[in-house]
Amino acid sequence: MNKRGMVMMSSNPASSSSSASTWVSTTSVSASGKRIQREMAELNTDPPLDCSAGTKGDNLYHWVATIIGPQGTPYEGGIYFLDITFPSDYPFKPPKKSAFCNNPLVPGIAHLYMVDKAKHDKIAAEWTLRFAK
Repeated sequence: MNKRGMVMMSSNPASSSSSASTWVSTTSVSASGKRIQREMAELNTDPPLDCSAGTKGDNLYHWVATIIGPQGTPYEGGIYFLDITFPSDYPFKPPKKSAFCNNPLVPGIAHLYMVDKAKHDKIAAEWTLRFAK
């Protein structure tokens, strides 16, 4: 990177010894960044009930989201936080999330939900009280 915020990149990505080069501004917004900005604007214009999301600091590709447990569910009263990272080739690759409790994609949780929903809901309510308040 030079003093003007520009990065010199090879015009041939397979060859680092290429003499041809181009200058790319690190301050321009990529297509994925524009998509993320548009989706953020839509989210702010018409926010969903009981959840919010936005950038963590000034990094457009790193978000924090909050979800309030819906009334009438074992998650009622819980506050759940997600850490979301968008890949540079978003929307062609999905964002990655972490720190979300009771993931139904975990086989044990999904199985319990399918075979004994009452027990699943009881445990989910206990975990909500323990970890999401």
